[in-house]
This record gives sequence, structure tokens and C-alpha cells, in this order.
Amino acid sequence: MTTSTSLSIYDRLGVPTVINAHTTATRLSGGIMRAEVADAMREATQWTVDMATLEARASELIAGYTGAEAGYVTAGAAAALLLGTAACVTGLDPSRMNRLPDTRGMKTRSSSRSHRNFYDHAVRAAGVSLVEAGISDRYSGAGVRDTEAWEIAAEITENTAAVLYVAGTDARPALPDVVAAAHAQGVPVLVDAAAQLPPAANLRRFIAEGADLVCFSGGKAIGGPQASGILCGKRDLVMAAALQHLDQDIYWELWNPPPALFDKSRLPGLPQHGIGRPAKVGKEAIVGLLVALECFTAETDAARIARWDKQMEGLLAGLAGIPNASASLVRDRRGASVPLVHLALDEVAAGMTALDLVRRLQDGEPSVHANPSRTHEGKVLFSPVALKPGDERAIAERVRAILT
Repeated sequence: MTTSTSLSIYDRLGVPTVINAHTTATRLSGGIMRAEVADAMREATQWTVDMATLEARASELIAGYTGAEAGYVTAGAAAALLLGTAACVTGLDPSRMNRLPDTRGMKTRSSSRSHRNFYDHAVRAAGVSLVEAGISDRYSGAGVRDTEAWEIAAEITENTAAVLYVAGTDARPALPDVVAAAHAQGVPVLVDAAAQLPPAANLRRFIAEGADLVCFSGGKAIGGPQASGILCGKRDLVMAAALQHLDQDIYWELWNPPPALFDKSRLPGLPQHGIGRPAKVGKEAIVGLLVALECFTAETDAARIARWDKQMEGLLAGLAGIPNASASLVRDRRGASVPLVHLALDEVAAGMTALDLVRRLQDGEPSVHANPSRTHEGKVLFSPVALKPGDERAIAERVRAILT
């Protein structure tokens, strides 16, 4: 393998790079990391530390950013869902931790319906079943109603470990109503807020609304390592999650955990390697996430939007005048602040469908990955969140070459 400094690491590996105008999707390797985050990760490789101590310090910092009692760095938001669910099932009982995903004799249900999605596999992996409350009538177009808080309350039994809530601008019922219904029966609420940043205020919002545990992705808007995430919330639950994640190959007599995260006096002994052990987080990822979180909160939402606006306006200008298509700048209804370019295609006149255009962009050189979620409406979407400076020009050139 050549070591020429004129070639990128991917050139040297023989792996082609892509222009990611879709999202910070995991399958597209997320976004572009700030130089200071990458530098911090490289620096972190040059020393060794006690991982429990590092996570305890991360807990203090994350608590400061989120308003939670404690926090924890995980290997992505899905890993946070797994660990959070496991914590709700076992509490601080190490014998139960040792048995997961065998949940016989434990609480094994988590209530939800319109909040079901592919990522709830991470919740089910802990050994729980998902009980669907209510009917999401609004999604079928047959009505306006969705599951209501009283319906969730009606499904809660003595066997309910937690209520899973997937956050979003369209999420119903409102989180405070779900929290009230769950807490009235002593059940915690686990919030999946993986992609709910920006705005930065959402770092605190879900904890402030009463959630017991909240999961964020570290590799999306925060700009941390792609395989990083945040679990934050009640200290006992975060402690239970940490106990099921960290390497526990140590004598009890030698285990001297940092009190900022652990209370050894409340444990009869250490659990074995827990259900979260396969989702190990390295010191580099923890350091990178913490530096990225600092950078993310230091940049105002207004500055972030202005930076994205400038890039999308450049793309809009580059797409102007292309035959059989029209482009417009639209705010992402889910993120509320992310500007997207919508390219509406006259499919008959263009002689191709919007999905054809997405495929040709993807299969060309350079490979451009656009968002195909609206192709059934004849629209192709482009997002700025994972673009490098200048990518907008390359995208416009590729679209123009295909359509003209």
C-alpha cells in the first residue's frame, strides 16, 4: 500500500469516497468530523486510563450539558437504547444483570405503538417485549388521532419495565403526558432522541420534561465519532447501565470505582461482563465525543443554520435553470432548523423518475448520495449536514450533467 502524502487514506486503501447529501446515516459513515475532535482522539491514543474513571468524568460533563443526574458515553444511540433498557429491567441487581437477555422473573414489557421503528430491535435485544398501546390513526389517513396517554397507562402492568418514547416534532402523545402516566405507576420513561439535535436546547428538553433516560447519537449533528452516543438521566439507571457495559474482570477487593458514577456500597458484588459488553467504547471515542459536545454547544443554533444556509444557497444557485426541474429551499420539518434543497422533477419531460435520478447520482463519479424519501412525489432532497465545503458545486454539476 502506497504511503504517498498526496493520497487520502481511502485512496491508499482503494476505497472510493462519496458525497453524502443524504443525512449523517450510519451506512454512509456519518458526517465530517471537526479537526479538533480528530486531534483530541489521536492524542487520547497516547496514554492509558482507567475506563470507569474516564466514563465517570464524562458523566459529570454530560450531566452539565443535559441537566441530567448522570451521563454515559455509549457506542451509538442504539447501544444507549440497549443499555438503558437493560438498566430498567435489572436495576442494581447484579444477579439479574448476569442473566440477560433471560428475563424470566423480571419486568419484561415496554409500552409503545406509533413509536415503533427498526431501532427498537435494540430494546428487544435486552429480552423485553414491546406492547403496542392505542392505534396510530393519523398515519393511515383515516383520522386525526394517535395513541393517547391514558391508553399507555392502561397497558402498564406490574410487569412493565419501561415506556419507550421516540422523540420528534410530530411525536404524540406529548412527552410530559406520557411521563405523568408512567410515573403514576412507578414506571420509568426511556426516550430515543437520537436525531433530535439541533436545536441544542433539546439536550436539556427531554430531561426537563421528566424523562428518566434519554439517548442521543454522538455521530450526527454533535459531530463526534460515528460509533458514539449518549445515555443520560437518573443516576441509579445510568449506574446500572455502566455496570452492564464496562469490563468487569477485576477482583471486588481491587475495584475502586469513582463515586461520581458508582456507589459500591449499594452492590453485593460485581456482575460479570454484561449484555452491553459487545458494544465496547474506546477511550478515543469518549474523548472525541466530549470534545465534539463542547464544540457543538459552543456554536449557536443561528450560526449553525447560517453555515448550512450558505451551502444550500450555493447548491440552489448551481441548480438554477436546469431543464425539467425546479429547486427550492425547505426547512426540515423534523429538525425545524435544517435547510434542505428539494429538487422537483418533471418525470415525463425528463424521461426519468426521481428515483432514477437518485440512482444515477449514486452510481456516477463522484458518487452523490441524495435523500430518496420523497421520490414517490417526484422530489429529490439534499441535506448539508454531512457535506464538505465545495460539495454543493460537485452536486450541482452532477445533476446538471444527468438532466441536460
